[in-house]
Amino acid sequence: MRDLTALGAVQLVEGYRKGEFSPVEVTRAALERAEEIQPEVNAFVRLTGEEALAQARESADRWRRGEPAGLLDGVPVTVKDILLMRGSPTLKGSRVLSEKGRWDEDAPSVARLREHGAVFLGKTTTPEFGWKGVTDSPLSGVTRNPHDPTRTAGGSSGGAAAAVALGAGPLALGTDGGGSVRIPAAFCGIFALKPTYGRVPLYPASAFGTLAHVGPMTRNAADAALMLDVIGAPDARDWSGSAASALSYRGVLQDGVRGLRIAYSPSLGGQVRVQPGVAAAVRRAVERLAGLGAYVEEADPDFTDPVDAFHTLWFSGAARVTQHLGPHQRELLDPGLREISGLGARYSALDYLAAVDVRMDLGRRMGRFHESYDLLVTPTLPVTAFEAGAEVPKGSGYRRWTGWTPFTYPFNLTQQPAASVPVGVDGDGLPVGLQLVAARHRDDLVLRAAHALDGVTLSGS
Repeated sequence: MRDLTALGAVQLVEGYRKGEFSPVEVTRAALERAEEIQPEVNAFVRLTGEEALAQARESADRWRRGEPAGLLDGVPVTVKDILLMRGSPTLKGSRVLSEKGRWDEDAPSVARLREHGAVFLGKTTTPEFGWKGVTDSPLSGVTRNPHDPTRTAGGSSGGAAAAVALGAGPLALGTDGGGSVRIPAAFCGIFALKPTYGRVPLYPASAFGTLAHVGPMTRNAADAALMLDVIGAPDARDWSGSAASALSYRGVLQDGVRGLRIAYSPSLGGQVRVQPGVAAAVRRAVERLAGLGAYVEEADPDFTDPVDAFHTLWFSGAARVTQHLGPHQRELLDPGLREISGLGARYSALDYLAAVDVRMDLGRRMGRFHESYDLLVTPTLPVTAFEAGAEVPKGSGYRRWTGWTPFTYPFNLTQQPAASVPVGVDGDGLPVGLQLVAARHRDDLVLRAAHALDGVTLSGS
C-alpha cells in the first residue's frame, strides 16, 4: 500500500482529484505519524486531532461533490506556535504566557490556508519567543533531529522542520527572523523559503520588527510554490505587507535556470570557516546548476559580517517582548533570552538607528550586487546538526547562535528572498543545505533554481 505520509501537497491534491484516496485517510495517517514521532523528536506542543479529522471529513465531502474549497483542500499542515491559530492557545514556548483567553483569531497566513481548505494537525515547537537558532524552551523542552535524535533540529522553526521531515504533514508554517526556517530546514533535510519581506503578511507584528518573515516549510520547491500562492495574499492587518503577486509561483517552476547569472560564494570571501562535508555537498549542487545551463562563477557579495548591527536590532526586540515582565516572570525565562533582553534594554535610540544605517547600506550593496547576478548561492550553514539542547556547538567558542549562522541573518537585514535546499549529507550522514538568495521581490528566481535542484539526493549523487 502507498505510504500516504510520503506524498507532498501537489501529489495529494492530484490524488484527491482522481479519487485515489481521501483527505480523511491522509489526515489519519499524518496524525498517526505525529503521535509516533512525538515521544522521541518532540515536534509538537499540541495536536488537534479531533478538529483535524472533522476538517478532513468536510474536505472529503467537497471533493466528492467536485467542489474543492481552494488550492490546498484536504492537505494537512502544521503551524509554528508563534502564529495565531483559531481555537488553539499560542504560547510561543514560554511559561510567562497563559492558555486562558479566547484564541479566536487566525494569523493572516493561517487564515489563507483555512480559506483554501487546509487541515490543521496542530502547533509545532519553538524556542521561547523564537529567539534563537535551535529549538528548546522552558515550556516544551528539547526538539530533536529526525536523522539523529541526539542532535538538534535547529530553530527557531525546529518542530515544523522535524514534522515535515518525518511525514507528519507535508506543509508547515514557520517564521524566520535570522534564519529560523532555513536553519532547521538545512539540519533536517527539507526545503524552506523565507519570502521577500511583506510577501506573506504577518499579524500581530513581531517584536523583532521587519526582520521577521513568515514562510513555507516543505519537502520540495513545488509544494512551497503552491503554498506561497495561497499564503501570499494581502491582509489589511499588516500595514507593511505587499500587494498581491502578479504571477503564480507554481507557474514559473518549469522555467529552469538556463541563462541565469549565479554567483557562488562558498565562504563569503573567506569570512566563514565551512566544514569540508558541507562545502563538498554545496559545490556538487552548484556544478549541477551549471550543468543545467546557468552561468556560474565564484563571486562574493561586498559586505563584512553585520552581526553587531543584527544583535542591536535582535536584542532590542527581545527587550521589547519581555519589557512588561516582573522579576518573578523573568526568572521563568530561558536564561539566554533573559541575558540578551538585558543587553537590548541598554541600547539607546542612537544605537538602534546606527544599526538601521548598517542595514540600509547592506541593502544598497546587495541591490547593486544583483544588478550583476540573478542569484547568490552559499551554504545555508557552515556546520551540520550538533548536540541537542545547546545553543552553540560544543568547543566552537561561539557565544550566541549567530556565531554559526553567518549565511542566514544578513538576508533578514536586507529583506531578500532566501531558501534552503537539501543537497547532500556530510560524512556522518547529516543533511546539508544550500542557500539561494535573490533580489527583493524575485522569489520566483529562488523557487525556479530550487526546483531545478530537487533531483539532488541526500547521498549527494
